[in-house]
Amino acid sequence: MSNALRPWLDRCPLVAILRGLKPEEAIAMGEAIVGNGIPVLEVPLNSPQPLESIRLLAGHFGENALVGAGTVIDPADVARIAAVGGRLIVTPHADPAVTRAAKEHGLLAVPGFFTPTEAFSLLAAGADGLKLFPAEAASPGVLKAMLAVLPKGTPILPVGGIGATNMEPWKAAGAAGFGIASALFKPGDAPADVAERAKALRAACG
Repeated sequence: MSNALRPWLDRCPLVAILRGLKPEEAIAMGEAIVGNGIPVLEVPLNSPQPLESIRLLAGHFGENALVGAGTVIDPADVARIAAVGGRLIVTPHADPAVTRAAKEHGLLAVPGFFTPTEAFSLLAAGADGLKLFPAEAASPGVLKAMLAVLPKGTPILPVGGIGATNMEPWKAAGAAGFGIASALFKPGDAPADVAERAKALRAACG
């Protein structure tokens, strides 16, 4: 397993999913989140002008944050994301081609999966970690069973329905981190409100 993802998860095991983020609010939202201890920012590609938001965030934070794209479904998009400074590729689905494209461009890859078959195929393609999605349809017990057969040290991040009140059972089952979406940010939120949520989420994850 690559260990390039681990230092970020060690700093904070949360990935801020900024679905719907607009470029004009990117820096303010980034400051609200990174400034409260969550340095991994994911801008889904189904957001308005996602590449511009990624460019702005990557340029503003530099090495102080890991900025990348989510909802990446086309391997051709990986080069565009890398060109604007993105360093993380997250998918909603188990597509080894997107994972391979990420690794060919020197980016971190955290693809989505739901079954052991998908997990092993993505790890074979070079995934740095795995996104268990949708977590609402799984359970901490499912995660624990998967970790028993996956390579030791495989980082799995449940995504979907995770918030400050329900992390603990997943952590006990072995989750390496979590992707946090609407519990942190929704379009139209004020930066001050997002900052307060970031602070509470950071405290909840220990």
